[in-house]
Amino acid sequence: MVSKVHASHILVKTEEEAKILYFDVTHGKDFAQVAMDKSQCPSKKNGGDLGWFGRNQMVKEFETAAFATQPGMVTKPVKTQFGWHIIKVHETQ
Repeated sequence: MVSKVHASHILVKTEEEAKILYFDVTHGKDFAQVAMDKSQCPSKKNGGDLGWFGRNQMVKEFETAAFATQPGMVTKPVKTQFGWHIIKVHETQ
């Protein structure tokens, strides 16, 4: 069972923008560059990299998506109280 995830994310306000950016990063655009250009989270300065986190450290919807995603994969847009996220999982433990 996965206990920790290393992930990056892109945070935007609307589902429409999230869908466009999801398409972009799943069709060849560099995830980190898109995060730096478009994300509204302070993590954008690090290409959206959130580092490692365990369970109960992120809001429920974000955690559920991140822990269910295989390394190297990108989630479809996920809605939380903060907006819409696209999550890229780098590694799991």
